[in-house]
Amino acid sequence: MKTENERKCPLAKKCGGCQLQNMTYEEQLSFKQVKVIRLLGNFHHVDEIIGMEKPYNYRNKVQAAFGRTRGGKIISGVYQSTSHKIVCVDECMIEDKKADEIIVYIRKILPQFKLDVYNEDTRRGFLRHILVKRGFASNEIMVVLVAGTSVFPSKKNFIDNLLKKFPEITTVILNVNNFKTSLVLGKEEKVLYGKGYIEDTLCGCKFRISAKSFYQINPVQTEILYNKAIEFAELSGKEKVIDAYCGIGTIGIVAAKNGAKEVIGVELNSDAVADAKINARINDIENIKFYNADAGKFMVDMAENNQRADVVFMDPPRAGSDKNFLSSVVKLSPKKIVYISCNPETQKRDLFYLVKNGYKVKKIQPVDMFPHTNHVETVVLMSRVKD
Repeated sequence: MKTENERKCPLAKKCGGCQLQNMTYEEQLSFKQVKVIRLLGNFHHVDEIIGMEKPYNYRNKVQAAFGRTRGGKIISGVYQSTSHKIVCVDECMIEDKKADEIIVYIRKILPQFKLDVYNEDTRRGFLRHILVKRGFASNEIMVVLVAGTSVFPSKKNFIDNLLKKFPEITTVILNVNNFKTSLVLGKEEKVLYGKGYIEDTLCGCKFRISAKSFYQINPVQTEILYNKAIEFAELSGKEKVIDAYCGIGTIGIVAAKNGAKEVIGVELNSDAVADAKINARINDIENIKFYNADAGKFMVDMAENNQRADVVFMDPPRAGSDKNFLSSVVKLSPKKIVYISCNPETQKRDLFYLVKNGYKVKKIQPVDMFPHTNHVETVVLMSRVKD
């Protein structure tokens, strides 16, 4: 007998993106709670997971691959989790509805404008992917056409047609990626319409989002996650804060606005640092500085120059942090570490290291950032054990 969730998504088994389709949402939350307790429960009590009131259509970033079936029909959708085969998707229960509508419409009008999809084997054709980003608060929409070539026949007519159908689109970008790669976006980019970016509001701060910017895909839960991280830090107006892996500056700017005396954001991606600096200006935040550097080396240099930080926010990728980075945190010796993780398995490994090197876990809060999937986000507060 099919569950309600399985009836909602007939592509669940083909796609493989939502691994918990066979569970009710309450069962999913229980499953994730148990998972976090199993992995992190030995460090400290795990607070009850924070779920979503409406756990559907939460993804404000949607990307679709384009291709053809053996019969020649144009399809768009997601790559099957176990292969490079495209599963054709018209609508998805976790993706933004408007984004899905835009992608399906573009697929429909390609033949009208004599535009073909890109063939990875022959390296011919035009459209490879579409990326849509929507500002949850602003409702601004960015459409990125990822093409195998910069040659775009009937460009003006195509864009005019798209904007007539979807006047809420605020910017359109052509991204050229003609390499044989699993990466969606290439380096070359051209703004075809609008400003070339969208803006959104998170935790009372405004952020500029470009095509290549990393921005959390579930803004409702991101606000909860970031507010919990700020709460854990207990900023009083006296603290010097490091935002490691700062990206476009989201958590650092929120901290700078909500009680930190001084914030330093460190990020290796130069494009993200450029966006972060703009975001600080947009929000009139003057007590934050961003540096394009390796965060680990940056903190080691600070420690060797007898500089200190009171709080370190760290939000590493799924692989977690390496020992070089963790040892640099220990060397800097902040009073508190607020560790945000999208993978409690690698977080467990990193917490072991930090506990062995003078820190104690004080709080653990799971947040369901990605309903219907295996993934769970956690924010952990650690404090330095007194010497």
